[in-house]
Parts: sequence; C-alpha cells; structure tokens
Amino acid sequence: MLQNRDGEVKLFNLFGLFSTFLFVLLGFSALEAKDSFKEFKKSQTESFKTYKDENDNAFRSYLKQQWESYSASVSSPLYEKPKPIDIAPAPAHEAPSVGPKVNIIVDKQGNGAINELKDESFVKTSKADDVVVEFYGSKFVYAISQNIKKANFYPNNQAGVANFFDAIASSEYEDMVLDIQEKAKDMRLNDWGVYMLVTKIANATFSDENNAKLFSWFIFNKLGYAVKVGVAKNRVVLMHYATKSIYSTPTYTIANKKYYALWESAKESPKGVVSYKQEYPNAIKELDLSLEILPKFQEKREKKELKFSNLGTTYAFSFSYNKNLIDFMASYPQADYEVFFNAPMEDITYQELANSFKEYLNGKKSSEAINFVLHFVQNSFDYQQDNEHFSREKVMFAEETLFYERSDCEDRAVLFSYLVKRFFGISVVGVKYDDHMATALYIPLDGDKVEIKSKEFIIADPTYKNASVGMSMPKYKSIKPKSYIMVKNS
Repeated sequence: MLQNRDGEVKLFNLFGLFSTFLFVLLGFSALEAKDSFKEFKKSQTESFKTYKDENDNAFRSYLKQQWESYSASVSSPLYEKPKPIDIAPAPAHEAPSVGPKVNIIVDKQGNGAINELKDESFVKTSKADDVVVEFYGSKFVYAISQNIKKANFYPNNQAGVANFFDAIASSEYEDMVLDIQEKAKDMRLNDWGVYMLVTKIANATFSDENNAKLFSWFIFNKLGYAVKVGVAKNRVVLMHYATKSIYSTPTYTIANKKYYALWESAKESPKGVVSYKQEYPNAIKELDLSLEILPKFQEKREKKELKFSNLGTTYAFSFSYNKNLIDFMASYPQADYEVFFNAPMEDITYQELANSFKEYLNGKKSSEAINFVLHFVQNSFDYQQDNEHFSREKVMFAEETLFYERSDCEDRAVLFSYLVKRFFGISVVGVKYDDHMATALYIPLDGDKVEIKSKEFIIADPTYKNASVGMSMPKYKSIKPKSYIMVKNS
C-alpha cells in the first residue's frame, strides 16, 4: 500500500522527536540516579565520620562482619508440675500460746519510703513533633530529632541493622541518654525500671516494632547494658544479658553468656537468630531484676480493707497503696524467687497495715501472734492458680498480694515471710516443692520441720487454711523440698 509522502515525513519527524525526548529523559534519569546514589553514599560516609562516640566506629565494623546463627531455648518454668487447683483446709483449732509477749513497734524503713516525686520537676512544654511518654503517673517530654525518627530497619537483614545504627549514632541522642540517667537516679529506678522507661520511649517514638527494638538496643548500650540484637525471619530480636534465670523466656547463649529476649512471647519466639559475638565497648552491665529499693512514682493512692474470720471472730485491716507502684510491679517478668522474697513494701502501706495488726497482736504470746499472722494470710484471699488469674505464671510482690483479691502459694509465702520478718524479726525461708511453695521459720516450736545448713526450721504454710505453724499439708509431710529461698533479714 502506498504511503502519503507528507504523512511519512510527519511520522518520521514525530518518531524522531519522541526518540530525542526519550533519550534526554533516560539520560536525565540516569544522571539523577547517579547523583542520588552519590548523595546517598556521601551521606553514609558523612554519617560514619560524624559519629558522636569513637566507640561507634569500631562497633560498626563488628556489625558488618559475618554474623553467626544461635539457637533459642526457653528457660525451664518456675514449677516442674502444675500447682494444686483446690486445697482442702485443715480443721479449725486453737493455736498454742507459748513464748514471750509481743509488742509491735511500727518503725520506718528507708528502702520503701513514701513517694515524694514532684511531677513538675520533669515535665517540659511539649511541641507538636515532641514525644510524650507516660510513665507510672508522670509524663515526660522528649524533643527527638528527625534524624532519629528517620532511622529505619532496611533492608530487613543484617545490613538493615547497620543502616539503623549509622543513622542513630550520628543523631542527637546524647541529651536523651543523660535525661534517662538522671531520671533513673531521681526516681530510684532499678534495672527493670530503666528497661520499662527505655521501652516506653522507644514505643512512643516508633510505630514499627523492629525500629523500636533497635532504638532500645542503641540506648541500652549507651547506658552501659550488655544488650544484643539478632535477626530472624526479617525481624529484630532484642536480647538482654542476665546472670540469674528469667523463666519461660526465650534464651540465646552467645559467647557463653545467656541473653534473654524479654520482648518476645515464649510461644511465638523464633527458634534461632543470626547475631554477633562482640559486645558494644564498655557495655557490660547485666540486667539485674533485684528490687532492693522501691522506685519513687507519682502518688495514686487508693485504700483497701481486708477481713478474715477465725474461730468465730472477724478481724479487719485497713491500709492504702500507690496504684502506680502496683502497675510497675505487675509488669515484672518471671524473675528468680529471691527478687520477690527480698523486696520491700512501701513504708506508708506497711505502717498502716502494722497499726491495724498492733490492735490484735500486742500482748499476745509470740507463738499465738505468729499464728495469727499466718491465719491472716491463709484466709484473707481466695486461692487461684496464676494461669487462671493472669493466663501465665506470675510471682507477686508482697504489696501486690495485698492488692489482688486472689493469689496462690508463692504469693502468700512472699507476703507472710515479709510480715513475720518485719513484725517479729525472725529468720524465714521459702520452701519450694515441685508444685507448691511454703515457708519455714527459725523458732523453737514443735511440728513438721526441714533442716537447712544444720539448722532446723519449722514449717509454716500460708496456703494451708487453718493450719498452725508446724503443720504441713499431708501431701508434703514425707516429701523433701526441691529448694529453699533465702530471705534476707531486715
């Protein structure tokens, strides 16, 4: 078919113009891509050169080395066997009345001091792009730079960890680290308090969980904690070094040290991660969950009354507690039993409770008074397994046991040991079986006993209703305890 000459020329000219435009467009795109890559490379180089801490230069080289694979394990549960569902009470009976008369003196103990934290000492006027962190009754404002907020775990592998580190290590993070250190000191935060504060800041800054974990990792290292990250299935795993067991928590052994993935669920945790052996320079602190001094939180004081009946008489006990402190205690992982048995009670809570007890205890013989406290713990709360109550195993601090309506054996053992130690100054130990927890006292009374370091301690079971000191549950009379929890004297 013949073509019109003018049409051919026009078509040829149009194609030529398009080709020229396409060439120019592609040329510009290539130049732009080349320039963008140069800018990216330049920014990465500048970032590397502008690290605020010389330790970061050395550490970044570790992150770029070949990572190794580590398998996960889950530390054994607190109990080898399920705890009893129901516990039959002992027959009600009169407790023996022997020993010197009791005179409870309500003293003060500094490690559980009344809260004196002033909120206005920390809160700053916030701006639109600031991060506001709510922390057990206080609100903290952080002016977090855009450089920090832009840090991103990309790609989702080892290289992404290094990229996040590059961004945040060259950002304005120093004031935040100093502020966390100051708050930890002013609020008397233990390591778990610091963990919760950093975690809350991370979650308020980043909506993406991987970025929040990497931010926490960076800050913890700057605070001196031995914390590592690993990558598993394109996501970040945050791991804290601890020498004492944290139960039912995914655990990774790296360079003969145990690292616990507290952010992870034991059921959903990855079976393995790739990570690095080296520590961040000077970051060697373990995560110590001991709670020897209570933190100072804002007051959210609430009142409570507990009652129990014994041999036809009803007794009432009034006290108050700081709900912010209870919420903090509720966040605790499954730490070693010594943590809970040796933690203090808030002074005002103890003083009010002790004043209620004075009315009933002063003037009684010591054996009668100790049994009264035992019956109080046995009868003031409903018994319920933790798995039913919290959907997980949870050991409660003494103050938590007072707060909750239901508790099980180790919670009552913690509360009872605290009260008899403070009221009477006697030595007490936790007595752990495969599926139960009781206590034992170093006092000269008859009954079921255990021998610890060549000393005889008499059993006192705060879960065995109506039982007196010296009475074990029938099931445990002939069973040797699995272990003992040593309780420090006041």
